[in-house]
Amino acid sequence: MIYDVIVIGGGPSGLMAAIAAAEKKGSVLLIDKGNKLGRKLAISGGGRCNVTNRLPIDEIIRHIPGNGRFLYGAFSVFNNEDIIRFFENLGIELKEEDHGRMFPVSNQAQSVVDALLSYMNDLGVKVRTSCPVQDVLFDQGRTAGVLLENGETIEGRTVVIAVGGKSVPQTGSTGDGYPWAKKAGHTITELFPTEVPLTSNESFIKEKTLQGLSLREIALSVLNPKGRPIITHRMDMIFTHLGISGPAVLRCSQFVVKAMKKWDLKEVIMHLDALPEMGQEELFQKIQGDMKQEPKKAIKNSLKGLLPERYLLFLLERSNIDPSSPCSTVSTEKLRSFSTICKQFCFTVSGTLPLDKAFVTGGGVSIKEIEPKTMASKKMPGLYFCGEVLDIYGYTGGYNITAALVTGRLAGSNSAEYCKQ
Repeated sequence: MIYDVIVIGGGPSGLMAAIAAAEKKGSVLLIDKGNKLGRKLAISGGGRCNVTNRLPIDEIIRHIPGNGRFLYGAFSVFNNEDIIRFFENLGIELKEEDHGRMFPVSNQAQSVVDALLSYMNDLGVKVRTSCPVQDVLFDQGRTAGVLLENGETIEGRTVVIAVGGKSVPQTGSTGDGYPWAKKAGHTITELFPTEVPLTSNESFIKEKTLQGLSLREIALSVLNPKGRPIITHRMDMIFTHLGISGPAVLRCSQFVVKAMKKWDLKEVIMHLDALPEMGQEELFQKIQGDMKQEPKKAIKNSLKGLLPERYLLFLLERSNIDPSSPCSTVSTEKLRSFSTICKQFCFTVSGTLPLDKAFVTGGGVSIKEIEPKTMASKKMPGLYFCGEVLDIYGYTGGYNITAALVTGRLAGSNSAEYCKQ
């Protein structure tokens, strides 16, 4: 049998591509090397599955710093509101949480996976799991099918590559799609980890002084070699045994990688403002006022509640202030130094954890070689790409999955349309 559409990969973009192709009445085969479909969906959003984000399109694009603008064309055809309608039509009730994140009311990622698989089955999509693809076949300058690792050849008029990137490899994303894309004449931009914890060689990290400490609603910046912020994110963070992690850090990570590459740096300076809602002079006056009220009180007690205790003691010591000193004995100069470090604690990071520890892969199949409204290859007729195999990468919070579902939808429906020509 010759299939109209062969989709390789059973993640979010692959499932959506198979469904979209089958809705167009194409004969569809979905192949996955794993024994289970939807693995990445099942663990996304902490097992609750953050299916999309309800922010306006411009905001979503802004949250996809890695070539998000390429998606304007795709969003004009199928967007985040269409994703919401799509799931609600499958019987998955959704709810909106902070920052526009959309989750199933059930809080169960598996319910989303099950609904997709059930609908795919209703549409007559053939599925083969535990079935690794060895190669994508091209014949006389067009797509011809796939060769399986067991030696079997399956013919297809079109092939959709939806195998993901190289992050979260336990879900099957091990970079299989890049050699196939190269064979078809595509450029693969350099791969790098993003949405990934950062490492540091600072002594306070090595000595685990702050390990396990979380800071809420801080402002974290990545600085360029001239000391100016490249990016600032205001969210939570945590100190780890290797460096720093948490939402603000994950969002800064791609900018650290890019800065190291751009300026050939061994280390990048980061700037931590623990009290971003307060100006520096305002903070200094507040601290001075509190201390004048109770001059005999130990400074650490006078400042209690200003910052988490471990971080407060750490910054006092950094400012050469004995935490037990009575307030009256602390010089104005040292107080100034302390209020400055609360707002401007600078430290260096040396890089990131490796790509297999990242949430998202940076880099991939160059978007310059992809038709933005169809996801068709500009290099090889009958070949389509969707999801994380493309050089599109965003922050966590429903942005990457939105990109995956939208590009999957377009790749699937257009590959089926192509067969009708």
